[in-house]
Amino acid sequence: MNVIAIVNYGVGNLKSISKAIDFVGGKAEITNDPKKVKNADGIILPGVGAFKSAMENLKPYADLIVNADVPVLGICLGMQLFASESEEGGLHRGLDIIKGRVVRFPDWVGKIPHMGWNQMEIVRDHEILDGVENKSFVYFVHSYHLVTEDKFVLTKTDYGIKFVSSVVKDNFVGFQFHPEKSGRVGLRILENFVKICKR
Repeated sequence: MNVIAIVNYGVGNLKSISKAIDFVGGKAEITNDPKKVKNADGIILPGVGAFKSAMENLKPYADLIVNADVPVLGICLGMQLFASESEEGGLHRGLDIIKGRVVRFPDWVGKIPHMGWNQMEIVRDHEILDGVENKSFVYFVHSYHLVTEDKFVLTKTDYGIKFVSSVVKDNFVGFQFHPEKSGRVGLRILENFVKICKR
């Protein structure tokens, strides 16, 4: 069976992601073994926490992820790590998969972090969103967001400003929200990811 490696680099709610992948018919394995990550049929980069420490913890896997030829899914901070750089806690380099910078929400948008349910506006078609309706509600917890070129943007969300809530480039797809916490919509996205990995 196709195995999807959930990279355990010290950040993220790994078990809930693993359970969700198993629920939609995939086979997830939480691992900190670079060999297992390299040999997986798909890779999930979870993330909850600070950008700088996450990048430091990710060093043993960074080249494997950047050069992966299998589907790679970044969730929340995991998506932000795809970026060229982040302003969180100073300026820090990311994986540079998606050209762009992670910046903090301006104070005037309201309560930060942006936490809870909000809608995603689909701005381009992609198989990862098959069966997902435009303006579906998904679950967010974040204070920073990715600023990037339109060609990488899958969805946008309004929180005082329109920010990028998901991105795609080649075999890399990232969601600022948490699919594993987003009910049926999130499960459909994860199911689509599993299908892509099985091909």
